[in-house]
Amino acid sequence: AQAAEVSYATHCVPPAGVADPIDGTTKVGITAPATAKVGDTVDITWKFVQAASKNPDIIDLPANTVQPSGTVKAAGAQTADIAMQGPRENPAIPKGGDMVLSDMTGTLKLTSPGEVTLTPDAYTVNAYGTNTVCTPTETVPKAATIEVTGSSSSESASPSDSTSASASPSDSASASASASTSASASASASASASDGTGSGQTDFTGKEVEIPYACKTPIGDKSATSPVQINAKKDGGSFDLTVQFNGSVMDSPADIPADSVKPSMEVVLGGADTGTVHVEGPTNSSAIKSGDPIEIPDLTGTYKPGASGESTLSPGVLTVEALGTTTTCTPTRTAVSLTLDTTQQASGASGSSSSSSSSSSSSGGGLAETGDSSHGSLKALGLVAGTAILLGGAVFTFMPRKRTR
Repeated sequence: AQAAEVSYATHCVPPAGVADPIDGTTKVGITAPATAKVGDTVDITWKFVQAASKNPDIIDLPANTVQPSGTVKAAGAQTADIAMQGPRENPAIPKGGDMVLSDMTGTLKLTSPGEVTLTPDAYTVNAYGTNTVCTPTETVPKAATIEVTGSSSSESASPSDSTSASASPSDSASASASASTSASASASASASASDGTGSGQTDFTGKEVEIPYACKTPIGDKSATSPVQINAKKDGGSFDLTVQFNGSVMDSPADIPADSVKPSMEVVLGGADTGTVHVEGPTNSSAIKSGDPIEIPDLTGTYKPGASGESTLSPGVLTVEALGTTTTCTPTRTAVSLTLDTTQQASGASGSSSSSSSSSSSSGGGLAETGDSSHGSLKALGLVAGTAILLGGAVFTFMPRKRTR
């Protein structure tokens, strides 16, 4: 075997809105056999001595979240594009830190005698489903040469015959989920409450309403429609609120640390009352393994009426804080989910947040699926409603487990 190191100027383009394109130097070591015979399939290794770009100065990258893939050009006696790929293995990389990438491997089946040269080419850095693409901006020196002996093979030297590694990351974030929430299953939006001392109705179920959101994320603007339901439980003159986002589930594209996702919402008051009520959910109590469902709990808070009469509650602004980033989703059109008969309380309509509620369910709602639907629009996103978590120039979205009804 032989190993050689080459350097070349490289232009890297992160996902739109994350950072400006980066021009840097890539240093690569290529390892391959010095000699081989026609018909042999040889192993080739690409070692990153230095990547052209650093981790953008936006957020720390957790361990094992980055996967490289790329191409080695074979020339001379045989021409082929050799697909290279490395495992999703890396140490934790701080903001602005050197991008540490795993070694990539690929194979080439030799078909012709003579000298076959190997030259590194473009490569892609994948994290949570989005790519930063790095392309040479100058002629790259050859990094290794294989002396091939024997007689010519009749087999084609096309890339499909001479490579075995896929150039696209095998575990980039993807999801196939269907949002099957039925509007006919929605409860009545109107409920009346007794303002007595313990008599009358105490539990009120809101109607599920479809809310379109415009979201400001760390990587740009997103839009989505989410089914939201607001329920209430009377507690003296106040109401314990539970906001549910009913939808489908997606598996986590990578490991997510514990206590890294914190959702909240401002419920909008109308009718007799005005203002907002803050509701929020707890952070994820345990780490979520890659491939496991991502569940978002119900949002809870307390509504203390600031007026007497018929007051309405509608979904408002969603905020999701995750791994140092914040995404804000504002309804472009809202609708009343619940109507209550209220009695004014001292210092009312201020609301008080709570990370838990006796009326909430630990298996409660959250997000629905992302991505274009068959009608060309995004399906329900629930809590995060298009929230993008920026991880070293990459984005992934959260969706919740479907609620059991």
